[in-house]
Amino acid sequence: MTELLAPDEPSPVRVLRTNGRSELFVTADHAGRTIPRSLGQLGVADRELERHIAWDIGIAGVTERLSAALDATAVLQTYSRLVIDCNRDPEAPSSIPEVSETTEIPGNQRLSAEQRAARRQAIFEPYHACIRALLDARKVAGQRTVFVAMHSFTPVFKGESRAMQVGVLYNRDVRLAAIMLELLRAEGDLTVGDNAPYAVSDVTDYGVPVHAERRGLAHVEIEIRQDLIADEAGQAAWATRFERLLRAATERLSC
Repeated sequence: MTELLAPDEPSPVRVLRTNGRSELFVTADHAGRTIPRSLGQLGVADRELERHIAWDIGIAGVTERLSAALDATAVLQTYSRLVIDCNRDPEAPSSIPEVSETTEIPGNQRLSAEQRAARRQAIFEPYHACIRALLDARKVAGQRTVFVAMHSFTPVFKGESRAMQVGVLYNRDVRLAAIMLELLRAEGDLTVGDNAPYAVSDVTDYGVPVHAERRGLAHVEIEIRQDLIADEAGQAAWATRFERLLRAATERLSC
C-alpha cells in the first residue's frame, strides 16, 4: 500500500494536556483542514477549502482554550474531513464524500479499495487509537472521565438559515445533555438546539457512539455556530462560557 503521508507531514492527531487533571476529556474530530501533499487539493478550489465542508471553523481555537482553562486532556484531528471524516464509520459512504453539501470532490471519486484503506490507515486509525489509549489509561488510573465532543455548524445550510447559536447533541444517554440544555437555556441570551442542528446516531457519528457510549461514559456533543467563533475574540468568549457551564454540569453529575 502506498504511504499517504510523507514523513515530514503533520501527525493526524494533536494531544493537549495528556495528563490533564480534569475529569473532562475533549475531542475535536474536524479541527484541521490540512490535505496530504499526495492528494493535491482533491480537485477543490481554495475558497471551498475555507468552508465548513473542509473543517469545523473555529472549533480548534475553542477547544485549545477550553483545554487550558479546565486542565483537560484534548485530542484534535488535524486533517480535512474531505480526506476522511473522523466522525464517521469508515464503511459509511459519507466517510470519504464524493459530494459535500453541493460541492463535488473530484479527488474522492472512483477511489479503489486500496486508496480508501490508505486514508483510513494514515489518518482515521491513528486518531482513534490515540483516543482509545488515553481513555484506557484513565480507566486504569481510576480517573473519572466525562466525554465532550466539540463541533461547529454553519449559519446557513443549503439555503436554510439557522437561528440557534448552539446545539446540544446526544443519542441513547441523556445524562449530561439534559443538564447542558438546562444550563444553556438559563443563560438567557441563547437560542439552543435540542439534538439540533444535528442528532447523534450510530450512522452519522463515530466518536460518541464508539468512545463514550460503549464505555458507559457520561458525554455530550456540542455544536457552536461558526460565525460566532470565526475569530479569536469569539473563540475566547465561548471557551470561557463553556468552561463555566461544563464545570457546573459535571458538579451536578457527581451529586
